[in-house]
Amino acid sequence: MSKQTHQQAVNFIWGICNLLRGPYKRNEYRKVILPLTVLRRFDCILEPTKELVLVELEKLKGKSENIVNAYLRTITGVPFYNVSKLTFKKLLDDPNQIAPNLNSYINAFSPNVRQIFEKLEFGLQIHKMNEKNLLFNVIKEFASDKLDVSQKNMDNLQMGYVFEELIRIGAEQSNEEAGEHFTPREVIRLMVNLLLSPETDLRKSHVVKTIYDPACGTGGMLSVAESYIRKLNEDAHPILYGQDWNDEAYGICRADMLIKGEDSDNIKPDCTFEKDGFPNNKFDYMLANPPFGVEWKQQQKTIENEAKTLGYEGRFGAGTPRINDGSLLFLQHMISKMRLPEEGGSRIGIVFNGSPLFTGDAGSGESNIRQWILENDWLEAIVALPDQLFYNTGISTYIWIVTNRKENRRKGKIQLIDGREFYIKMRKSLGNKRNQIGDGEENRPDQIGELTRIYGNFKHDEIRTIETNGVRKQIIVSKIFDNVDFGFNKITVERPLRLNFQANRERIALLDDIKAFRKIAESDRKEETQRMREIEAGKLRQQAIKTLLADLAKATAGKLFKERAVFLKELKDAEGRSGIRLSPQELKAVLEALSEKDETAEICRDTKGKPEADPDLRDTENVPLKENIEEYFKREVLPHVPDAWIDHGKTKTGYEIPLNRHFYRYEPPRKLEEIAAEVKALEREIVAMLSDITGSAEGLK
Repeated sequence: MSKQTHQQAVNFIWGICNLLRGPYKRNEYRKVILPLTVLRRFDCILEPTKELVLVELEKLKGKSENIVNAYLRTITGVPFYNVSKLTFKKLLDDPNQIAPNLNSYINAFSPNVRQIFEKLEFGLQIHKMNEKNLLFNVIKEFASDKLDVSQKNMDNLQMGYVFEELIRIGAEQSNEEAGEHFTPREVIRLMVNLLLSPETDLRKSHVVKTIYDPACGTGGMLSVAESYIRKLNEDAHPILYGQDWNDEAYGICRADMLIKGEDSDNIKPDCTFEKDGFPNNKFDYMLANPPFGVEWKQQQKTIENEAKTLGYEGRFGAGTPRINDGSLLFLQHMISKMRLPEEGGSRIGIVFNGSPLFTGDAGSGESNIRQWILENDWLEAIVALPDQLFYNTGISTYIWIVTNRKENRRKGKIQLIDGREFYIKMRKSLGNKRNQIGDGEENRPDQIGELTRIYGNFKHDEIRTIETNGVRKQIIVSKIFDNVDFGFNKITVERPLRLNFQANRERIALLDDIKAFRKIAESDRKEETQRMREIEAGKLRQQAIKTLLADLAKATAGKLFKERAVFLKELKDAEGRSGIRLSPQELKAVLEALSEKDETAEICRDTKGKPEADPDLRDTENVPLKENIEEYFKREVLPHVPDAWIDHGKTKTGYEIPLNRHFYRYEPPRKLEEIAAEVKALEREIVAMLSDITGSAEGLK
């Protein structure tokens, strides 16, 4: 057959899905198509050495598995082999036994390939297709001469394109499900551009770079990063590493690495937090799109134990976020894998929703993590992306660029980029994905390139002209800040407690609503006689206290006291007359019942003469780190509440990045005349339509 392009191969393979219609839903096609594409490719690769492998296998009987494994890999020239006498095409020779033969053929692969098919649970699909009488025809199509995925026709790079395109189509078919492990390609390209465009050493001869994704999904980010480096330098040697705990995504990513001739052992299964696949590795570049708003309760024990026992020597020393969103845990994990600056440092790109920007008050886990990152001068830039870019969510998203080797001009600075208007509408929605960042292909604008240039320009208040609803307007797309601009001191502003006191029937009756007073006539005893004895004694005590207060009411003639010290003296005199001594708990309950808030009363003071704070009047203020706290307090607080003071013992430092606030653009409301004119025009249209229906517009005017 003539040489097949990778796009022709993709079209042919996805066309096989027509055979699956009915028993399979569209979002399930990938469960058949991807594993069989892998299987067919491996079969083609192993075909030239098939006979030799079988001959040598006989000679290796009795040898250890490690020796067999190493020797057969040497023969095949690739990191896998198959010891079955069957081939893909020979499976068709026995239609009645095609299911068990296919399972046998897969089980004859080397362990690394078998693991892929186990993770993909392909045995279930074999059973299902066989049960529905689909298996023979599907295998027949994949074995057809119309599909040539041999190395003669397609090298590893081209086959990688085929497989990644099939992954993309499969993910788009599954829409919401895809969001767990598939990131739109234009988002990845933009992130890779931002991450790698400043790099000056990527063109060096035979340069080696390590790239890591701790939530690699099907491997899209790794593949795009690798492609970027290879386009710059054909002799470059990017080494890819990844980990994902979703079995299907892990299996596909591992297969993708094998198909492209990469080291598939660098792709690890299991949870990144609980079982780090690369505990001792450091990487040049790291990229990730961790799940948005996913709780980490399942990993809580492991993470909190590491944070407590290892501190900053571990991954989570800066703090842990709230349990319902583990995004910042991924970033801390990646930061722990940065090379030291003297060893070349590292660069990180990660996609977040808005939560990591500002969720969490001063002193919270999220704020402490942001503080740690900014005070170490690791955050280089944040790019706000258009909404409705992802398959499973329409929320706003952001790319963070983090590095420990900033350019000199960027040291101590953070660049915020507003890319929310850099998108084009898609002709057809894919789940929640309705927008796309233009990539310069197929007559689309090169918005990825434009955002990369804005990032590279590093200009404050840089302006671009955009068009919205036919109106052209200029917007600010870039702002430069000092790291400290995002920090603040949260101060606690206290105001004095002011109470009046009065002993009268109404206030004394309030004692029954106070918990401390009710507890006097309660008992925790289990023995009934003792319990009842304590309750009766408590009731007598309650009555004695009420009698004491009734005597106080008579003695003071219901006087309203506006100074607590004076009222306490009267109460003490009443205690002396009655012979009843109030305990501290009883006194507290009495004062609570007999007092009311009163702005005209004197300030209540403690034993040292210091004013007591009124918790109901307590307030907080966020003072920018660049401002002096006392000066801010005098300017912003005291003019409004002259009796206030700061409780310095409660002051906390916090960090937040209110990106949207910095790019807020006031849009004046439309003029009433314009709106009224539109409403009248719509009324006329409605009248005209009704006239066409009824034949008359009479009575509708």
